[in-house]
Amino acid sequence: MATSAISSEDEYEELQSRRFDDSYSLSADVSESESSSSSTSTFSSDPRLVSTTVTSSPLESTSNSVFLAAPRVMLPVVGGRHVILPASKSQSDKPDGLELSETELMKERFSKLLLGEDMSGGGRGVCTALAISNAITNLAATVFGELWKLEPLSLQKKSMWKREMDWLLCVSDSIVELIPAVQEIPGGGTFEVMMTQQRSDLYVNLPALKKLDAMLISILDGFCNTEFYYVERGIGVADGEHIEAHPCSQFSRRPSISLEEKWWLPFPKVPLNGLSEETRKQLQQCRECTNQIFKAAVAINSSVLLEMEVPQVYLESLPKSEKACLGDILHRYITADQFSPEYFLDYLDLSSEYTTLDIANRIESAVHFWRLKSQKKKLNRAKTGSWSGTVKGLGGDIEKSKLFANRADTLLKNLKLYFPGLPQTALDMNKIQFNKDIGQSILESYSRVMESLAFNLMARIDDLLYVDDATRRRRVASGGISMLSRRGSTGSHAFQKQKIVQGHSRSKTLVHH
Repeated sequence: MATSAISSEDEYEELQSRRFDDSYSLSADVSESESSSSSTSTFSSDPRLVSTTVTSSPLESTSNSVFLAAPRVMLPVVGGRHVILPASKSQSDKPDGLELSETELMKERFSKLLLGEDMSGGGRGVCTALAISNAITNLAATVFGELWKLEPLSLQKKSMWKREMDWLLCVSDSIVELIPAVQEIPGGGTFEVMMTQQRSDLYVNLPALKKLDAMLISILDGFCNTEFYYVERGIGVADGEHIEAHPCSQFSRRPSISLEEKWWLPFPKVPLNGLSEETRKQLQQCRECTNQIFKAAVAINSSVLLEMEVPQVYLESLPKSEKACLGDILHRYITADQFSPEYFLDYLDLSSEYTTLDIANRIESAVHFWRLKSQKKKLNRAKTGSWSGTVKGLGGDIEKSKLFANRADTLLKNLKLYFPGLPQTALDMNKIQFNKDIGQSILESYSRVMESLAFNLMARIDDLLYVDDATRRRRVASGGISMLSRRGSTGSHAFQKQKIVQGHSRSKTLVHH
C-alpha cells in the first residue's frame, strides 16, 4: 500500500510537472502550443476552439490548423488565473495621444500665466500682462532666435509658433467694449442695444500683425533651392573669402557689423560668377518687402508704447533739474533761441550704439521732466488765483517748459528715425514692466517680435548681397588683370615680329649692295 501510494504520488507530481512544462513551453514558443492538444484547451480563449481541439485527434488538429492559427496566448500568473496579452494599439489611437500632449502643454502654459510665472504659488509672480509679454517674447526667441541663414523654417518650429501663438492670442477675444447697435423686432420695429466688440486697438492692430506674421513666414519659405549656401566662418576664411578685402562705406553699416563683429554667423557663399540677375532681383524685392513690414511693425509698436501710461516709478527716478538730465551741451542747444534738430544730429557723437542710446535716454527724461514741471506749475497757478501778480511769470514758465519739451521730443523722433534699429529706451522698458493693460501688452510684444524678425531678415539679405558684390568686384578685377596681361603678351609678340621683319629687310638691303 505504501509503495502504491508513493508510486501514485510520483505519477501525480510527474503529471503536474508535465502540465506546467507544457504551459511554460506555450508562453515561450507559440509553435509548440499548436502541436499540444492539452495546452490548446488550457490557453485558448475561444470556446469553439476548445471544443474542437478536445474532441479531435492530433491528426485532425493538424488538418484543421486553420482553427489553431489565431488562439490568443494567455500567460499563467500566481493564483491560477490567466492574463491576456494586450493587442497592439491601432493607428487611430495615435492622434489621441498627440491631442492629449497638446492639451497638457496648453494647461502648463496657461497655469504659468495664471500664476504669474511663479510656479511655487507663493504670490510673488508678475502681473498677467507682463507674463503674456514674456511668453510671446520667449516663444519668438525659441522659434526665430537662430535666424542665421536664409532658409525656410522647419515644420516643427512653424507648427509650434502657430499653435502657441493661437493659445496666447485667444485671450484678446475676451477683451471687448460695448458699442451701440440697432436690432430689429419681429413685428417690424427697431430699437437700440449695446453689443460687445473686440476693443478698438485690438480690432485694428491685431489682424494687421497677423498679416505681417504670415508675410514674413512666406518670405522665409521662399528661400528653398537657392543658388547660395552657407559654411562655417573658419571654412569661409580658409577658402579665401575674406570680407575685409572690400570694405563697405561709412553709410552702409549693416554688412560690416554682421560679417566682421558677429563672428558666430555662418558665411554666405555664392557662385564664382556671382548670383544670377533673377536671383539678385528677387533678393532685392524681398528686402524691400521686408523693409515695409519692418516700418509697419515699428509704427504699431510706437503707437502702443505711446498710449501706455508712464509709470510712477520712472517719474520718481528723474533728476532734479533739466541740466542734470541732458548735460551742458544738450541743454545749451535745446534751450537756445535758434533750434535745428537736423543740424544738431550731425554735430552729436553717434559713433556707437551705446552712446546713441544714452543720448536718447537723456533726451527722453528731459521731455518728461519739462512736461511734469509744466503740470506742477499749472496746479500752482490754479491754487494762486488769477488776481496774483505772479501769474504772468508762471504763464511764461509754463510756455517755456512746453516749448523745450516739444523741441526735445522732435529731436528724439529724428534720432529714432536716423537709427531705426535702436534698442528700447529706459522709459520703454519701464512701460513694458509696469504695464497693467493686457491688450496693450499683447500688441506691444507681438509688434516688437515682428520688428525684430524683419530687422534680422533684412540683415541676412544685406549680408548675402554684400558678399555677392564682393565676388563680382573680385571677378571684374581678375578679368582686368588677365586682359592687361593678354594685351602685354600680344604687344611683345608684335614687337618681336616687327624686329624680325626689320632684320630681314636690312639683310636684303646688304645683299643687294
